[in-house]
Amino acid sequence: MNAQALPEALTLLLVDDHAIVRDGLRRVLEAQAASWQVHEASSGFEALDRLRRQPVDVAIVDLSMPGMNGLDLTRRIKAERPATAVLVLSMHAEEQYAMRAFKAGANGYVTKDSPAAELLAAVGKVATGGAYVTASLAERVVQQLNGGVDVPGHSQLSNRELEVLRRLVSGQRPSEIATALHLSVKTVSTHKTRIQEKLQLPNLAALVRYGLEHRLAHADLSDPPPALGADAP
Repeated sequence: MNAQALPEALTLLLVDDHAIVRDGLRRVLEAQAASWQVHEASSGFEALDRLRRQPVDVAIVDLSMPGMNGLDLTRRIKAERPATAVLVLSMHAEEQYAMRAFKAGANGYVTKDSPAAELLAAVGKVATGGAYVTASLAERVVQQLNGGVDVPGHSQLSNRELEVLRRLVSGQRPSEIATALHLSVKTVSTHKTRIQEKLQLPNLAALVRYGLEHRLAHADLSDPPPALGADAP
């Protein structure tokens, strides 16, 4: 999408817990559309507060945020401000994450390794009532929706179970996971047991091996992946 095809006037909200990421996104957006108003929020809670005070056309939401993650925030935005389009921005280039984002109500899903032109195209698309999925995932998402691809076993996990699995695969102990996700150690252990039962894995070693084979470990636990969803305690 070229600059002429972009909406002339938009109010955007960038939601990311990293200031340097927000600054980079702001520069990309303002360089292409100087008339756009770009606001920022460093957390899901701050984003909701801003939206209650000033509605925006498009919220660009990071999937991986501490506290309220991008999926929870998307659900809240759609419940409170259904006219606001939500474009999820994620480091995860797997269709399972895109599917979960759309199920939460997102209008678009773009990976962080996408070029600036694709981000702009996605903003323009969702701002005008359309849907957008990052080009590298589009075919796989459509195939999965149509039942044309094998669905991995971990797709049956709840959002919280998937988050616990990713952290176990990344080497975190149950006590560390409990602290990060504000859960009890007992609850984390219960999730671990349910994960093993659903995936039919006999022990932690098999679970970790499965996670590594399916690239479920996150690259940097200092930038935590999403506590995907609110469907578990």
